[in-house]
Amino acid sequence: MTHSLPKSCPCGSNTPLAACCQPYYQGVTLPPTPAALMRSRYTAFALNQRDYLLATWHSSTRPQQLPLDSDTQWVALDIVAAPTVQNDQGSVHFRATFRESGGWHVLEEVSRFVREEGRWWYIDGTPSVMRLKPRRNEPCPCGSGRKFKVCCQQG
Repeated sequence: MTHSLPKSCPCGSNTPLAACCQPYYQGVTLPPTPAALMRSRYTAFALNQRDYLLATWHSSTRPQQLPLDSDTQWVALDIVAAPTVQNDQGSVHFRATFRESGGWHVLEEVSRFVREEGRWWYIDGTPSVMRLKPRRNEPCPCGSGRKFKVCCQQG
């Protein structure tokens, strides 16, 4: 089954996908900063681009494989703290909202990156996952700005 690509980049930049993260995961160019790499990795999760995730993971911490996860829908990315870079090392603190059959969740992580030979690599992070329980009249967790009851509420 072929999925159509979204017009706007999933990373939340409000930029067309073709002008934002797509050139990174298609290998056209390299992300210039840890933040750009982190955003492109989020986009790869959202679009199920597992090969790109493995290709941007540093060999010292990279898993052998990443199982496909078609049940997870990544819906919003929030950069919590401005990315920091010092001596070819960087970090990005983010929150990513996702939906699974079991409900809504937020993954929060401070990701670590390293630059080797001009290329940024994801090293690791300590993720924390929290379950969300949005109420009907609260803002939708997808970030649309609409109330949950008129946006993504199921049933």
